[in-house]
Amino acid sequence: MTWLGVWFVGVGLADLVRGGGAHPSAEGRARLAGVLGVVGAALLGGLWSPLDVVVLAASLVALLLWLRWSQQSLTTGSGHAAALASLAGGAVWLVGLSGWAGDVGGPLAAWLGWAHVPGVLVGVEPGHVLLVAGLLLANLATGNVVVRLVLVAIGAARPSGHVASASGPDASEQLRGGRLLGPMERVLIIGLGLAGQLGAAGLVIAAKGLIRFPELQSKRSERESVDGVGIDEVTEYFLVGSFVSWLLALGTLVLAR
Repeated sequence: MTWLGVWFVGVGLADLVRGGGAHPSAEGRARLAGVLGVVGAALLGGLWSPLDVVVLAASLVALLLWLRWSQQSLTTGSGHAAALASLAGGAVWLVGLSGWAGDVGGPLAAWLGWAHVPGVLVGVEPGHVLLVAGLLLANLATGNVVVRLVLVAIGAARPSGHVASASGPDASEQLRGGRLLGPMERVLIIGLGLAGQLGAAGLVIAAKGLIRFPELQSKRSERESVDGVGIDEVTEYFLVGSFVSWLLALGTLVLAR
């Protein structure tokens, strides 16, 4: 699944540049970063054959559609299904064609052979290194965008273009730190899973619930408030967002192992 890893490098870089969808004005720079990420990862892995070039060039269409439609959904609240379909469709398409991908060589293979990096990289194929790197990169800002899209789609979060005009605070304003804690949590779960410590990954999931429990309880007194965000809304935001984030991490483990 070398092509998938290359593509996720571009997707992850693009979403990092645009701030995970929080900065619409950065969309142009995000497109450039995504294209350069795919090209750079392909060159680094020595994927220079005509078939590699054609498939990766075609994969840029899915990347650009993802950036356009996800930004539209986060801003207006519409088109979330198309955005998620463009991301999932691009990934499924590249996985389906992965049997034709060339072997990873080039500077990446040369560096891995020369550096003798200790730990988990010992004896690992360069293609697998590229895949894991792309998946980890996508679990940062791209994972946050996916979680936000699902929350907006079910009404648990408001589109950024409507926050100012809506009455009352958004649930995301009541549970702060999620945009930073989410990527950290996913990367930690993936790292523990790749190391064979699935039990420890489960403890991370349990710990998140224990840490957030006092904050959720503090919203109980606001349940009858007209303008405030009560415990029902905040709990829905927390549970749905957490489960989507965990599913992304577990899906990454399935692809990376």
